[in-house]
Amino acid sequence: MKVLITGITGFAGSHLADYLLAEKPDIDVIGTMRWRSRLDNVEHLQGKVKLLECDIRDATACNTLIAAERPDMIFHLAAQSFVPTSWKAPHESMSTNILGQLNIFEAVRAANLDCRIQIAGSSEEYGLVLPEELPITENQPLRPLSPYAVSKVGQDSMGYQYFMSYGMKIVRTRGFNHTGPRRPSVFVCSDFARQIVEIELGLREPRICVGNLEAERDFTDVRDMVRGYWLALEKGEPGEVYNLCTGTSWSIRSVLDLLIGFANVEVKVENDPDRLRPSDVPRLEGDVTRLHQATGWKPQIPFEQTMQDLLDYWREQLS
Repeated sequence: MKVLITGITGFAGSHLADYLLAEKPDIDVIGTMRWRSRLDNVEHLQGKVKLLECDIRDATACNTLIAAERPDMIFHLAAQSFVPTSWKAPHESMSTNILGQLNIFEAVRAANLDCRIQIAGSSEEYGLVLPEELPITENQPLRPLSPYAVSKVGQDSMGYQYFMSYGMKIVRTRGFNHTGPRRPSVFVCSDFARQIVEIELGLREPRICVGNLEAERDFTDVRDMVRGYWLALEKGEPGEVYNLCTGTSWSIRSVLDLLIGFANVEVKVENDPDRLRPSDVPRLEGDVTRLHQATGWKPQIPFEQTMQDLLDYWREQLS
């Protein structure tokens, strides 16, 4: 069996490759990268996976790759995934996320493939959620509050449309916040962890810059998340959508307190207006019942362990 991971050099993509190599040794893993992609996350995978250059915004490149490799399964993870960037450059989010996925779908159709495709959606699609609507099920109305979220709603809707219109075996997942080792420091947990390790090493003054600490998020360890991707595509129903989450939310303030406690450092917390968004989702807490019933998936790694591993990752990177 041949599996294609778009965006394999990214955070989740590299962890999915790790999972497949460890748990599915009979699978051939192929991954797409752009010519300017950083390879830090996949250096340890050299010789174990096949890396191919392909910008998903290039329809010709997608057609050529899909026709040549003819994968049995596609995990579509390549995306512009940072919410603040979508405010500053909305065109990039729309073109990469929506048009890029369109190119993948059309390449599969052109090659007449009968492969299974997973679309990595986001809890950001839910957007404005009222307190009485928690925990969030897949039937919750989508009220996106950022250009990124709009682009993911577009991907989600396109996945359903191509399933209905062409019978393509597409499974959509809506992953809630996920974190862990290799998470870029532009994301909140990793940003805090990196700042704390820099303080430990004497690389910065003992103060941490923060944005909105009151938002609450449902965090899953990335290693659990990618296992969920696999199970959703392997056992899930084409055309269906599944939440990937823990069912427990943490305030950003409690995440910061947890990391500081693990590091045992004294710091001053300072607000940074540049870290605030034009609009933010107050609380995202999901219901994973549908995925659990379909696949048996449930999170295995406690959040405290995830945060400890994230701190250790930055200690290794910065020491």
